[in-house]
Amino acid sequence: MSLPPCMSCQSEYVYQDQELLICPECGFEWNPVAVAEEEVVKVQDANGALLVEGDKVTLIKDLKVKGSSQGLKIGTKAVIKRVHDKKDHQLDCKLDGASDMMITAKYVKKA
Repeated sequence: MSLPPCMSCQSEYVYQDQELLICPECGFEWNPVAVAEEEVVKVQDANGALLVEGDKVTLIKDLKVKGSSQGLKIGTKAVIKRVHDKKDHQLDCKLDGASDMMITAKYVKKA
């Protein structure tokens, strides 16, 4: 099993001691499980509620769909499949009556 490089100095000579990973060059120690938990993407809806995968949301505004003559109407329900850390489209959703789409979190509320 290959270990990730040091988070501090990017050294490749990292070794494992119990749960911790240790860099012999700079002495930095970290727990990879705790680091993975901190990297969870936190996205909020229009009301400030935290959104996670599997949540059901509702559109709060009519949205135009790029490349289509039809749009998405207010009140359309969706299920969040994946949450991204992108600037413009954070939610990968399965919409009722439409296919999968990327939606900006500020245009939805938790249902």
